[in-house]
Amino acid sequence: MRNFFALLLILSCSFASLQAQESWSLQKCVDHARQNSLNVKQAQYGILQSELANKQARMNRLPNLSASIRGGYQFGRTIDPTTNEFKNESIGFNGFGVDAGVTLFNGLVTTNSIKQSKFDVQAAKLDAAAASNDIALQVASSYLSILLAEEQLENAKVRLQLSEAQLEQTERLIQAGSLPVNDRLDFVAQIAREQQAIIEAENLVNINYLTLKQLLELDPNVDLKIDRPEVVIPAASPEAYSLNEIYTSALGTQPQIEAGEMRMKSAEIGERIAYGQSFPTLSLFAGMSSNYSSLAKDFLSYSEQIEQNFGQYAQLNLNIPIYSNHRNRVGLDRARLATLNQDVANKQAKNLLKTNVQRSIADARAAKESFAAAQRSEEAAQAAYDNAQRRFDLGAINSLEFTTASNNLNQAKVTLIQAKYQYLFNLKVVDFYMGKTLEIN
Repeated sequence: MRNFFALLLILSCSFASLQAQESWSLQKCVDHARQNSLNVKQAQYGILQSELANKQARMNRLPNLSASIRGGYQFGRTIDPTTNEFKNESIGFNGFGVDAGVTLFNGLVTTNSIKQSKFDVQAAKLDAAAASNDIALQVASSYLSILLAEEQLENAKVRLQLSEAQLEQTERLIQAGSLPVNDRLDFVAQIAREQQAIIEAENLVNINYLTLKQLLELDPNVDLKIDRPEVVIPAASPEAYSLNEIYTSALGTQPQIEAGEMRMKSAEIGERIAYGQSFPTLSLFAGMSSNYSSLAKDFLSYSEQIEQNFGQYAQLNLNIPIYSNHRNRVGLDRARLATLNQDVANKQAKNLLKTNVQRSIADARAAKESFAAAQRSEEAAQAAYDNAQRRFDLGAINSLEFTTASNNLNQAKVTLIQAKYQYLFNLKVVDFYMGKTLEIN
């Protein structure tokens, strides 16, 4: 039995370790962020609020019904509720009533309120979609930042290994009398610089992971590791991008634009609602009631009084607004101003979208040129380093010249890594505006 429990404990620990080491893909990160982002949750609560407003608008068509029960004791000169006569006596009374009312016409205010609330629901759903898109783009940026930082860290470790190997080779040559003793000092300094670069790269990885955890609403102490897919730059031609084509696509894929259109329709119906407030309101009311009075001596019992005093009524009420301190007029002006303001907001949103699309295209084109330049620079630095390596091994150059060539190659590699991920991110931003899925192939 002890062996069984020991085996179970080992298996449990192994399973927990596997869970802790599970890596997160970009899609998993995006899905988790969308489910747990506070901004997305807030937008989803906005949907619920607008749906409740829509429900209330629809329920306003139904009649209202209320019941009342009253009772008490009157002193002095009072009115007998059963006879409506003045009495100068103490009276115990009790009454029951049921009242109902329904609006038959109110200038189509109720009907238009229902239509308006439907557009508000659609706008809220589109706002939630926009919040979801925003968090997805932030997660993708953070994800790529981690990949960039981890690749820079690996590059720094490789550089350290090469420098350590070069130091060992130099010490052997020094011992053989082929190089002066001071030549090792350049490599010792180089190793120290690369050890510092590793520490900085590790810190950058940790910072980027912390940023991703914040976006995912995860505890900072959670052991999070992301997938390391092979990053391949897609064969794209940013110079062939068409602003009008991508902007037109973005107009149809970016939910904030459609949300503005829904709010515009809501504002236009708001004008109809404000205009309807100046129309007469026709309402139907009905009810029934009964009373009991302690002064009523004609009835033998409480129940007989209630039965005999039972009455009903029905009435139509037409309320005609004549003058309301200009409230209706001001309300209509406010509604028209809201429509004009929403029209301006929609134009601003479209202008901002066009600017962002144009900037993303320009960034993608510039990033491609930078990436190509970084590739050429890295190739040249590699060739210079290889030549310096051969000349150093032959004793044709000193250690300072060799480490200079090594540093130039290292900087070229760092620049190339940064340019690669910057270009990839800029391409993904353009894909985002074109409505494509955010993924790393």
